[in-house]
Amino acid sequence: MQPLQQQNAGYDRAITVFSPDGRLFQVEYAREAVKRGTTSLGLKSKEGVVLIVDKRTVSRLVEAKSIEKIFQIDNHIGAATSGLVADARALIERARIESQINRITYNEPILVGGLAKKICDMKQMYTQNGGVRPFGSALIIGGVNGDDVKLFETDPSGALIEYKATAIGSGVQAAMDVFEERYDDDISLEDAISLGLDALYEATEGRTTAQSVEIAVIEVDTQSYRKLSDDEVSEYVEALLERNAEEEEEESEEEAEEVVEKEADETAEAEASEETSEDVVDENVTEESDGEKDSEE
Repeated sequence: MQPLQQQNAGYDRAITVFSPDGRLFQVEYAREAVKRGTTSLGLKSKEGVVLIVDKRTVSRLVEAKSIEKIFQIDNHIGAATSGLVADARALIERARIESQINRITYNEPILVGGLAKKICDMKQMYTQNGGVRPFGSALIIGGVNGDDVKLFETDPSGALIEYKATAIGSGVQAAMDVFEERYDDDISLEDAISLGLDALYEATEGRTTAQSVEIAVIEVDTQSYRKLSDDEVSEYVEALLERNAEEEEEESEEEAEEVVEKEADETAEAEASEETSEDVVDENVTEESDGEKDSEE
């Protein structure tokens, strides 16, 4: 029987060809492009939606402000991206056009879920036509419709899932672990920002700085998208670093206490073993002396 790699050879050359086990390899490769991108997060709260992105630069010569990973689509909708930046720009442009078409046609803002479905329809079309490739980008689309807060994640395949909190990109597993453990349905907008930064800190393995973070909120009260200023982001990041410094200090103290306790236990065990050995020696000496007495008699 041939190895699986040889059996599937050639099925990744065209987007319209399924492999024998029902897979579209080009779509899976597009997902890998998203996994190699920087981390982007989205959280719902009762007061609105929070979008946070990591936009670390590979060189100190790059202007950080020129890197866009978070976008305004309409007054009440924003999106965070991960994956191929050029593909993300094309999807954002399409999303903006769909929003304006809906506003002109129906004289009302587009529903967040409706917009996410339109973008996913476009993505899905690029998985079943020859001569094209899937979009190598995933989007987190968040917004408000009146008092209704919505957050969606779109996949390169065109799949659509609604979340309370989600992440895309390279640090997705670490971020989702934080969300699974600490997310609460009644979380406030401020707490959602702090939780999102904590998740980003874990996803980036502590390499979070004020220059590498971008935050946007869409509030229920104002029904509008707002990107936080550099000063606001710096305040949140400083608070994040202080929290983690305190936690690391507490952990180091606990580890030191555990080491001391372990050493004390080892010392006690050593003393107990010494006492046991001494008792054994005394017993042997007593037995020998008794034996000598018996022999003399």
